[in-house]
Formats: sequence, C-alpha cells, structure tokens
Amino acid sequence: MSSKIIPIFIPHIGCPHDCSFCNQKKIAGEITDVTGSDVSNMIRHYLNTMPSEDCHKEVAFFGGSFTGLSKEKQEELLLPAWRAKEEGRIQDIRISTRPDYISAGILQHINQLGVSIIELGVQSTDPEVLLLNQRGHSREAVNKAVMLIRGFSFKLGLQMMVGLLGDTEATVINTARELVRLKPDFVRVYPTIVIKDTHLERLYLEGKYQPFSLKQAVDCCVEVLKLFREAEIPVIRMGLQSTEEIAFGKSIVAGPYHPAFRELVEAEIYRELIDQQLKPLAPKPGAIVRITCNLKECSKVAGLKQSNKIYLKEAYGLSKISIKSSDIVDKGRVLVEIVEK
Repeated sequence: MSSKIIPIFIPHIGCPHDCSFCNQKKIAGEITDVTGSDVSNMIRHYLNTMPSEDCHKEVAFFGGSFTGLSKEKQEELLLPAWRAKEEGRIQDIRISTRPDYISAGILQHINQLGVSIIELGVQSTDPEVLLLNQRGHSREAVNKAVMLIRGFSFKLGLQMMVGLLGDTEATVINTARELVRLKPDFVRVYPTIVIKDTHLERLYLEGKYQPFSLKQAVDCCVEVLKLFREAEIPVIRMGLQSTEEIAFGKSIVAGPYHPAFRELVEAEIYRELIDQQLKPLAPKPGAIVRITCNLKECSKVAGLKQSNKIYLKEAYGLSKISIKSSDIVDKGRVLVEIVEK
C-alpha cells in the first residue's frame, strides 16, 4: 500500500526559542499563520488529488513546536484532521515538537484529538552542543519525553542534526547511539546548514563557526546510517528537502547542502562494501568485475553520476565494471566477482 502525506507547515509558532540554526520561515517557505479553515481546505485539496483506495493517508504538521501552542490553537488545527480521521478519509495525524514541550497532560490532550505520531526534535544529546546552539532543553528532557510518549500508543520519531556548533564526529556518533538506545520507530537526520538570518550565520560571518564540509557530513552520516540500520530503525529522511528557498544564493549561506545528500551517503556505504570484497580478490589491471546487487539498488551501487564505478576503475585499474540486479540479493548486500575475459 502506498503512503501519501498532507503537509501543513506552522513555521516557528509555538516556539519562543531561537536555536542557533533555526529560521523556520525560510526553511518552510511560509510566513503566514495557519488557521483551522486553512487545515480543512488543505486536507480537502490534497485528498482530491490522491487515490481513494489502497493508499495510507496522513496529515502531518511540520515546523514550529506544536505542543507549545495554546490548547485552543492546538484544537483549532487538529479538529479538521481529527474529523477526517474519524470519517476514514485519513489514517494518521503527525505533529512535531520539542522534548521539553511534552507532559502527561499534553499527551492526553492530543491523543484525544487523534494524534498518532509524534516527532521530537532532539538534534543532539551532547550537553555542551545543546547549550552552544541555544536549544533550551537538556538530554534528561529527551529521556523524560520519550518515557512519557511510550506510555501512550503513539508512534515515535526522533530527529538529529550533524555538524552543529561544537559538534565533532564523536559527538554526532554518540547522539546516534543515544537515539538507538531510545528505540524510536523512525528517525530523521539533517546535516547542519547555515541559513540566512540565524545565529549561526552571524557566527559564520565572524569566523566563529565552520560548518562541516560535504565530505565530512557524508562520512559522518555513513556511520550514523550504519548504526540505525544495525538497530533496524528506519531513517525516513537524511538531508534537507529541496524547496524554492532551500538553495545556495537564496536561504543557504554555507554548509554541506546537496539535493541528493542521502544518495551520496548510501553510495559511500556501497563503495565500502565493494572494496571489502574486491581487495582480497586482487584484480589484475584490465580485469572485468561484475557486481550483483538487489533489483532496487543498482543506481546506489553505481553511485551518483557513476561515482563508484569511476572510483573503482581508477583505484584498481579495471577495464570494465558490470552491475547486475538479482531478486535473491538482499538490500544492503553485494556480490563481487572477477569475470574472465
């Protein structure tokens, strides 16, 4: 069954904090308040474009800190979605919020209004990184929020960032390990980008903050993705989604932004897997190599713009690399062979 999202952006409302990296209005591309009527109209509009059967539909409130809104505003926004859910027109309602905006009373309230998925913007579990980036919450707040959410039937998603002010590869990996320990249903991973009109932009322009390079961010996220895969925790997004605003020369000032960031990370993982199998085979210069992979993974094995094939040819002096698909090879696996001429 396919899944469809009805996205509703509530940029920055409900959150009094100005985290170092945050300019929700730029990221979301929205600057106006959202009303219950807006939500109702958006649900109606999106449902008219979606298949009526064999499709899982979800209303997702992105941006801001939903549970930081007044109860009246939460109800105004959630009621149209709750009615659609009660009528069977949608199946899930998702909200995003902060770890310190979770309590038993808040959870009871949104549970009654049909919310079924909660995403927490954790970003880091390192105390110094949290302080430097003006997050306004502690690691303990994250643990407490997760414990309270687990007391209900919500699905839980956690978000983390890579390359924040004060981050190192060690702090990033440790955050990923902490998130694995919390056993979320899914995670999102975002490389830190310097956005206009943020504290990070000021620090960057003053030479007090240096974002991760694209290679640093990719290498770090390779290890992060491995950790989540080993724990069988789905990573539903890695990298910022491209929008009209999210582009260099517009909202992005600096940082490891790439429209196909996840593809870069996954290609690097496959490059490592191929290297591990190819080195012991000691191919002679001019050899032909065949790589067999899962049916849906051929482009990742080849790498973005054939980057893995180019690397392997140059590194081993190969004359040809053939990538074949097979339904008996699992995702994340490859079979590497030297083929006689």
